[in-house]
Amino acid sequence: MSRDWYFEDFVPGQEFDLGKRTVNEDEIIAFATQFDPQPFHIDKEAAAQSIYGGVIASGWHTCAMIMRMVVDGMPCANSSMGSPGLDGVRWLQPVRAGDTLSLRHLTKEVKASTSKPDRGVVWSKWIATNQRGEEVCTIDGMAMFRRRPQGVSA
Repeated sequence: MSRDWYFEDFVPGQEFDLGKRTVNEDEIIAFATQFDPQPFHIDKEAAAQSIYGGVIASGWHTCAMIMRMVVDGMPCANSSMGSPGLDGVRWLQPVRAGDTLSLRHLTKEVKASTSKPDRGVVWSKWIATNQRGEEVCTIDGMAMFRRRPQGVSA
């Protein structure tokens, strides 16, 4: 993906990798302290006694890391028009310090807008796995992208 992408570049069934990110305990605790201060996210001793046996990342932190990987990994900054929402988020496995997350993007459906011809909607699934290949989070959502301007080659 070395060029700018537009709505027309998304095709149902296409799949691509959006990079990797290794998680550390300091960032897990810092995020959770501010946004999700449950004991198993911020207190090592309490987390050790929890069902998780140690500190785990907040699911919302996992989503934030995934979003960063999407922004960094997809050459769509020129055409992204944001998202009207998500259809589903699943936290399937705890994310722990030292885990390396990998992210895949699967294009599920595309639809050009009939009322606003400058854009289209892309439905996708983001699949985050850890270093053992276990799915840790999936996000089903949609995003709006600009249509390719006239004179801009594919």
